[in-house]
Amino acid sequence: MATLTYVYADSTAVLGPLATYAEPHSYDLCAPHAEKLTVPLGWEVVRLAMPSGPPEPNPDDLLALANAVREAAVDRSAPEPAAPHGPKSPLTPPPGETGIRRGHLRMLRDR
Repeated sequence: MATLTYVYADSTAVLGPLATYAEPHSYDLCAPHAEKLTVPLGWEVVRLAMPSGPPEPNPDDLLALANAVREAAVDRSAPEPAAPHGPKSPLTPPPGETGIRRGHLRMLRDR
């Protein structure tokens, strides 16, 4: 995997290691497309050294993962919302479901 960026003022395309954050006008490429990259006539390609293996996780990655797990645990321990009165709401779960929904996903009870 590689990230492609352009320097229009210098007519240069830079192909380097996968970026760690999104930036406008940068594109992530798979290895086959990175190897076959061509640029417009008159442009130069600068190919930066690519790492030989996957990047090592850094403390920020591990902290983000720990925070996501904590948030999921808090969401699970929250009480389920009370069912609305009146006609069946589209948020009312079908029989056999817990009612915990994440967009189009829902958690099923063990049987």
